[in-house]
Amino acid sequence: MSTKGIKGIGIAIIGSGRAGMIHARNYAAGIDGARLVAIVDPVKNAREAALVELGIEKSYADYRDAVEDPDIDAVVVVTPTVYHKEIVLAAAAAKCHVLCEKPMAMTADECADMDAACAKAGIKLQIGFMRRFDRNFVAAKEAVDSGVIGEPVLIKSLTRGPSVPQPWMYDIDKSNGPLAEVNSHDIDTLRWFSGSDFSEVYAVAGNYRCPEARAEFPDFYDNVVMTVRFANGMQGCIDGAVSVGYGYDARLEVLGTKGVVFVGSLEDGTVTVCANGSGIGKPAVKSWRTLFTQAYIDEDRAFVRCILDDSAPRVSGRDGLMAVRAVNAGNASIRTGVPVKL
Repeated sequence: MSTKGIKGIGIAIIGSGRAGMIHARNYAAGIDGARLVAIVDPVKNAREAALVELGIEKSYADYRDAVEDPDIDAVVVVTPTVYHKEIVLAAAAAKCHVLCEKPMAMTADECADMDAACAKAGIKLQIGFMRRFDRNFVAAKEAVDSGVIGEPVLIKSLTRGPSVPQPWMYDIDKSNGPLAEVNSHDIDTLRWFSGSDFSEVYAVAGNYRCPEARAEFPDFYDNVVMTVRFANGMQGCIDGAVSVGYGYDARLEVLGTKGVVFVGSLEDGTVTVCANGSGIGKPAVKSWRTLFTQAYIDEDRAFVRCILDDSAPRVSGRDGLMAVRAVNAGNASIRTGVPVKL
């Protein structure tokens, strides 16, 4: 399958939900070396609405038909996690390059199968950890690597989302819970900044804000804290929550022997309003979709560039695998109440 035609790399987006449409809009607006060819979604109304918005003509209900389309060179997989493995394996068999959104899969074994299939097929596999493309996170990583704060000792990362989870997310067996859906980014950030893998995790969790899930899904949690021991001796901490309501909160702290680096703020912009009788007010970040707008664009650009240049993706299948392994270990720790070694 050609990946360097004059029309650019043909892209299909598999899944037209919130994250899927972010990628779709990026490619529809124009990513150098690429063109949006098709949208894939089993729901007819969703497909038709996406076609109208994106201004394209081709859609598929079944991803199997999409990967066999000779106009499609690469796919972006943005479906519920439980379907990632089968879709990626089908794409690999069809020699389609893959950008797979996080979490990569449900288990580390599934991730290993996906990575091996893509390597055997000679195609690129990039995992969707867009914080690695965010200018603030990148600048913080450069500062840490420069030695300005000495040797990193402790990395703390939190993500708290405002929205109520989708109903399918309540089933931990199908979603792996908030550690996967929300905190995969934090897990990858800790690995990225530490330059090390996790050696042990201990997690505690509870359901404080989603009472509708308690009867049918008693093991669902909407709040989690996970402490981490790294193979290189460093320490880590992850704080995750869903349905917080107050805004989208994503922050990072790296403590070193000689200083500290902070990334992120709940404040949206620099506007502060002070009025008689109402005190001081500042707007809060409302959504990850706006906070990381440019990061998603740069992520999509990097995916195309690694195909054209035949270079290694900035975020590899192993990165995805190690995040899923940490999620599985964290969920095991929540169930058993004891630390889990990796």
